[in-house]
Amino acid sequence: MSRDPKAPAAKTMGADYRGNGECDFVLWAPQASQVYLRILSRPGVLPMVKDSDGYWSALAHNILPGEKYFYRLRDLDRPDPVSFYQPEGVTGPSCVVDHLSFSWQDNGWRGVSPEDMILYELHTGTFSQQGDFEGVIARLDYLKELGVNALELMPVAQFPGKRNWGYDGVFPFAVQDSYGGPQGLKELVNAAHLKGIAVLLDVVYNHFGPEGNFAAEFMPCFTDKYKTPWGKAVNFDDAYSWGVRRFFISNALYWFEHFHMDGLRLDAVHGIYDSSAKHFLRELSEEIAGFSAKRRRVYLFAENDLNDARTVLPHEEGGMGLDGVWNDDFHHSLHTALTGEKKGYYEDFGSLSGMVKAIKEGYVYSWDYSDFRKKFHGSSSKSIPASRFVVFAQNHDQVGNRLRGERLSRLVPFGCLKLAAAAVMLSPFIPLIFMGEEYGEESPFCYFMSFYDRDLVGSVRRGRKKEFESFGWKEEPCDPYAEETFYLAKLKWEKNAGVKNKSLLGFYKELIGMRRRIPALKRLDKESLDVQADEGRKILVLRRYYEDSGICALMNFSAQTQGLSLEFSGKWRKIIDSSDEKWQGGGSTLPDEVFSPAELLIDPFTAAVWEK
Repeated sequence: MSRDPKAPAAKTMGADYRGNGECDFVLWAPQASQVYLRILSRPGVLPMVKDSDGYWSALAHNILPGEKYFYRLRDLDRPDPVSFYQPEGVTGPSCVVDHLSFSWQDNGWRGVSPEDMILYELHTGTFSQQGDFEGVIARLDYLKELGVNALELMPVAQFPGKRNWGYDGVFPFAVQDSYGGPQGLKELVNAAHLKGIAVLLDVVYNHFGPEGNFAAEFMPCFTDKYKTPWGKAVNFDDAYSWGVRRFFISNALYWFEHFHMDGLRLDAVHGIYDSSAKHFLRELSEEIAGFSAKRRRVYLFAENDLNDARTVLPHEEGGMGLDGVWNDDFHHSLHTALTGEKKGYYEDFGSLSGMVKAIKEGYVYSWDYSDFRKKFHGSSSKSIPASRFVVFAQNHDQVGNRLRGERLSRLVPFGCLKLAAAAVMLSPFIPLIFMGEEYGEESPFCYFMSFYDRDLVGSVRRGRKKEFESFGWKEEPCDPYAEETFYLAKLKWEKNAGVKNKSLLGFYKELIGMRRRIPALKRLDKESLDVQADEGRKILVLRRYYEDSGICALMNFSAQTQGLSLEFSGKWRKIIDSSDEKWQGGGSTLPDEVFSPAELLIDPFTAAVWEK
């Protein structure tokens, strides 16, 4: 079908450096009457020309990468909303970037399929003491030895100040200057690929940050039809929404094209409000599928608080067609089993039956009544392949959205850390490790920011306090503006040299190695498994099998030694037991080999696995 001649044409936006001193500046500002380009190294301004679709353009000659510029709108100098680099922060000039000159060395890179991914989530600013991309590169060998083959970077889009989680970005195309800018990010991706590690980037399409957002002065990027917890809703279905949708689709393609990203994690897609006949997420997935067909396979994952199966259902089944989704229900079931917490959103969890359903299906709440939400919640995920769920014992949200940012290592005994690792790594889903979890990092990871507007800082402080009301915590939360909150969140790498830290790290390596070696664990399949729980004794038994391969995992979530009888067909060999002295346990009570039937005693907070 030919394109409707009245439909606006897609254009490449931003400062498109073509080489040989030529740069094409393109800006979408459909309601502006006049826009000028001001190059800081030259006197005067250059008038820009507007086309019928509202795109302004100007071709500049004798210009080199590194040149700084503003757009002048209504006598005000403003940075480019499609800026690729903001070396002087969110209020400073934009900078011309040469995306043509980077010497990529990953031509043979074919990526990592979701079925094989061992994900590792990290925050660039706190992963190392130096807090930049070079600090991540320095640890790539460590991550590879751990068994990680896919990094997930928390957002790196330019934000106000020098410290932030990244979800307050206001320049979606610009790489944070304090992390190393676009050059530093490319060097990280290139180095990761050379070591066989994929890189996924967390991006935010549901809102703009509250400070330094000039995009709304150029384009109608907001709508009053909806409200979000983070401010004005992005305009995905109102007048001029076609341009806003293209803005974000262009952003996704930008990361794949110029930074060789392997995938994106879309933050809080439940905050993307769109009542169009074709939802933005579906349009985005169609565009990315087109890129994959022509270039190389890349992936879209999402965070979705609604437990909406349509997020990952294929287009032909009425879905959005994304490749995977983060499963909070798995985390909540595991966390409550380990900690016994029942406040806030943990109110809906706490039984091992939730863990059983999470392992069998994915979502625990599939149009079931939620006491916390006071409504029915979720949709069935029975038909969704296991390879479309990402599961975890910890992540930035679940740690950071606590009063004091406590990691599991500060909440539960050491045995529970090994038990949590086993529950995640033995599941039929894509496992995710939150930075430092693998050696029992104890540094708190609270929310932090460095906004310049003191009124905004005060508002954030009050908002964070209000968020914790449902948990019943009475103490004061971490101050998100305090520099100490940020510095305390930095990983203390020297601590992983302790005996227990080394033991936990080795336990993770062993579990990851098992996932790769044993066919029954390697194959992500919800059908080829059986999982049962004894609620009274807090025992969970997981069996997974594939052709001649099989494993039986026994997990004790109670603080007491438990006895039980298990049926085994044939001879099974124990391959890991978290109570072994090797893993700093008290010594195992379980036999190295079992036959059918077997009477077993399992120590408190212990996970053990037998292989057929």
